[in-house]
Amino acid sequence: MRPAANPLHPSGDPPLRGGQDLETAYAKINLALHVRGRRADGYHDLETLFAFVDAGDTLTAREADTFSLTVTGPFAGDLANEPDNLVLRAARLMARHNGITTGLAFTLDKHLPIASGIGGGSADAAAALRLADRIWGPDRVTVRMFDYCADLGADVPACCVSRTRFGSGVGDRLVDCDIPGLVGAPVLLVNPLVACPTGPVFRQWDGIDRGPLDPAQWGDARNDLEPPAIALVPAIGEVLAALRQTGARLTRMSGSGATCFALYDHAPARDRAARAIAADHPQWWTMSGALR
Repeated sequence: MRPAANPLHPSGDPPLRGGQDLETAYAKINLALHVRGRRADGYHDLETLFAFVDAGDTLTAREADTFSLTVTGPFAGDLANEPDNLVLRAARLMARHNGITTGLAFTLDKHLPIASGIGGGSADAAAALRLADRIWGPDRVTVRMFDYCADLGADVPACCVSRTRFGSGVGDRLVDCDIPGLVGAPVLLVNPLVACPTGPVFRQWDGIDRGPLDPAQWGDARNDLEPPAIALVPAIGEVLAALRQTGARLTRMSGSGATCFALYDHAPARDRAARAIAADHPQWWTMSGALR
């Protein structure tokens, strides 16, 4: 592994017409997550392998006198009472670090469930940073996002890159991690749409350090937060059990839940699994894609 590179715009999303620009806020999954210990500051030392799906929320923006945010999409209502959304916090943070006094008008098309272990808010913040960086340009943005993006949350640095990375510390210390055959792997995400707050899950962790994470052996690794999350939200166990019946080569919970994922050998197997899950559990959220 080597220190992570800092590509500012991993999406390749094209500019839109009408003075707007677009970024995809890619869904994050933790292929493995080992909790190594509790810290005095209340956080946890962990080791994780981040990967990203080629789908997620969509964020557009155009230059404006002030900052504003319009939220659309199936999960827009979950952000209705959140006046200081991470998108706005991210853009204002970049403006403050670079002495920029104008704003941006954002529209967020929200397709990822809120607080679901797939970095929705962090991915949105990272997309906002990439958008702001591109719109304002190198003449105005001289202090780079990687100097301060961790202030927005531990997952934001990984989401800024949106490629496979090994993370340690609280997940913010990143190194490149090349895993043959991972890019393009078909993946299915499933969430029972039951709230699974991060704090209680971490507090329920049993405190046992079960050893380090070897990225080369990620398939045989684990998510140490699965047992406490299932104890708090039994529906997570139901999702994992359903996914294991679909012929997946790997099933696991992402982050602190409640989203779980399954990797498949080929796209038709993933698509059959998605149809079966939707038919048997129409109340669950699903998203199909491939790893980037």
